[in-house]
Amino acid sequence: MENLSQLPPTQFILYADQGLNSHLVRLLLEEKRLNYHLHPIDDERPEELSELNPYRTLPVLANRDVALYEINVIFEYLEERHQFPRLLPITPKERAQVRLLAWRLQKDWLSEAYTLLTHPDSYDDQKAANAKKSLSDSLITLSPLFGHKPYFMSDDFGWCDVILLPLLWRLPQMGIELPQRLCRPLIEYQQRLFDRESFKASLVFKDYP
Repeated sequence: MENLSQLPPTQFILYADQGLNSHLVRLLLEEKRLNYHLHPIDDERPEELSELNPYRTLPVLANRDVALYEINVIFEYLEERHQFPRLLPITPKERAQVRLLAWRLQKDWLSEAYTLLTHPDSYDDQKAANAKKSLSDSLITLSPLFGHKPYFMSDDFGWCDVILLPLLWRLPQMGIELPQRLCRPLIEYQQRLFDRESFKASLVFKDYP
């Protein structure tokens, strides 16, 4: 593993795979316009990873001062340390409301996506079928919410959008096809935000020196 103590103060290294959470953190870093190197890790996790994360899960975001390995902790750290562009509102009440929305997205939608994107070695067909129906039905039911504001229930791009876009990008991989007639606001939201520069950059595994 790299000698993190030698990194410049503003340099991050992201240890990541092609999974949903790794994509989410790549999008977060791109949206914050931060300087980072991507260190791709495949299915075989190096033993040294436990020096940064005792659970040896991905992603891990590290610099010379800290190593972080939970998406909400990574977000809060970057939001506090790098406040432009802001991904949370200014007032405490509005920030709390966005955090609750983000928590619900993770509990209700990301949890189902994790089940559907499980590695084939531990894939459970019945659990996956239930998760697919639950996620698909919920997306269809709540699709009108995406038509009320330019971003997810907000006039500004924010933390909830960072959570949503990597999930929505993987709907085909999860075998979910949104019906055009019922989901026009959600489909238009996807099409518009998938064209965002930060999102397009997050799809590319940057070369690591």
